[in-house]
Amino acid sequence: MSKKVAIIGAGCSGLTAIKCCLEEGLEPTCFEQSDGIGGLWKYTDAVEEDRASIYKSVFTNTSKEMMCYSDFPMPEDFPIFLHHSKILEYLNLYAERFNLFKYIEFQTKVLSVKQHPDFATTGKWNIEIEKEGKMKMDVFDAVIICNGHYNEPYLPLDTFPGLKHFEGHHIHSRFYKTCDEYHGKRVVVVGTGNSAGDISVELSHIAKQVYLSTRHGSWVISRISYDGFPLDMTMSRRYTMWIKNFLPRILAAKISEKVMSRWFSHSNLGLEPKFRLKHPMVNDYLPSQILQGSIQVKPGIKSFSETSVIFEDGTTADVDEVIFATGYSSTFPFLDDDLLKLNNNDISLYKYVFPIYLGKPTLAFLGLIQPLGPIMPTAELQARWATRVFRGAAQLPSVKKMETDCIKNKDRKNKWFGVGRTQVLQAHYMDYISDISREIGINPNITYLFFTDPRLAWQVSFGPCTPYQLRLKGPGKWPGARNAILTQWDRTIKPTKTRVLHEQADEPWLNIKRVLVIGSLLVAICFSKARINAEQNGYLAWPNSGTSWTRIFQWSK
Repeated sequence: MSKKVAIIGAGCSGLTAIKCCLEEGLEPTCFEQSDGIGGLWKYTDAVEEDRASIYKSVFTNTSKEMMCYSDFPMPEDFPIFLHHSKILEYLNLYAERFNLFKYIEFQTKVLSVKQHPDFATTGKWNIEIEKEGKMKMDVFDAVIICNGHYNEPYLPLDTFPGLKHFEGHHIHSRFYKTCDEYHGKRVVVVGTGNSAGDISVELSHIAKQVYLSTRHGSWVISRISYDGFPLDMTMSRRYTMWIKNFLPRILAAKISEKVMSRWFSHSNLGLEPKFRLKHPMVNDYLPSQILQGSIQVKPGIKSFSETSVIFEDGTTADVDEVIFATGYSSTFPFLDDDLLKLNNNDISLYKYVFPIYLGKPTLAFLGLIQPLGPIMPTAELQARWATRVFRGAAQLPSVKKMETDCIKNKDRKNKWFGVGRTQVLQAHYMDYISDISREIGINPNITYLFFTDPRLAWQVSFGPCTPYQLRLKGPGKWPGARNAILTQWDRTIKPTKTRVLHEQADEPWLNIKRVLVIGSLLVAICFSKARINAEQNGYLAWPNSGTSWTRIFQWSK
């Protein structure tokens, strides 16, 4: 008899969780509070309770080839960066292709998730739901929580003296839908996340003046890289990860900082971040709107008066509206407080998925992470891992080892991104997917590929690290993965080449360059693996006088 798995939420994480359960021979039941799939990407004109909300003009910051599921490329006629309606269309195509709808119970609210009386032995859960006004209880062998972390707005109003006397209107960005009601008004947008940037730019075209208030600043990068290609496809490559991990952290940090600041001088535009490697804002239009004066970057807010805002530098601005794009708090109202403790969004989860101190690995969280990359393939990879653990095909380490891993990960994360409630969920995308891939046994063997399939090996090493790479081997191997990788640029370029004048052949010197880079690649792989093995075996980076070089350079399986 197959194990029953409860999945909470039918967004991009919940859908792939259903599919992964089916692939592992598990029996999934997905509970969705609304009347349709999509989660965050299901736009509504009104804000719905306990569900993520987006504004009407939302487009993705990651390209379609990077953010798709690993065995289901997006249609080639889809644009490179997608409006939220296109994402919802893709999710519907995915659900139809893999026949997922029949496992979803819509308009069903999960009231509580409690440990079964014999949890210590079986790891089972009691799930209480409400549907059409009726309560129901059922028992499940495992639970996957996919309700995301964009439901509860973080609005620290007590940190803004005088706000209660402010005669203007203020909202959290969760309640922002369109710019229609802001014509001719003076607006302050608080925050420097992607929502703050998008809303500021949109308002700058119709508002009298927009002020972007930030205490810590932010890097601002464009979606567009050289030759008009998507930035994430040119930057998210395995060889860049190897180089980053090989170099000393300080040097790697300096290089990352140079890359993020090469578009314009952030200090000249008042955006230079306090935390040097803060998660960047992706926005193609903010710098130009600042240069033309439509947006003024200001420091944090010191206080409010009836009609104005006083900033920390002593300057004052008369304003009509304030939009707090101050982020969200992770909440799980259906879980007991003693089961999972939250501390400013910080949860003790092994690799952002499994609670460390639960005793039985039958509860998993998907999407509770902010990678420097796409969330959909990240959540899919988490689901593949979690369902294999539920089935017993993969094992978690001891509590002590999981605890040690969490401490080391937190220390590395604090050094890279700084300390704060917005940094606790951040992670390097490439490092993270490689880490989880090793847990499942699907990380590509680059050396083997160079001997057996050099063309594919080149793309895997130096091309974009698209999700298809995680279907080349091991559990869940997809026969179409190789072709998807070799044709990924064709699907990227097709929707933009609507006026083709001529075809350009590769420059002859490119082949010479490729040969030279392969040699440096092999050296980088060797040193990168040496560094990883050294850390795993308790060494800082390089062996001391009593350390065996043979042990250090042993290749990971």
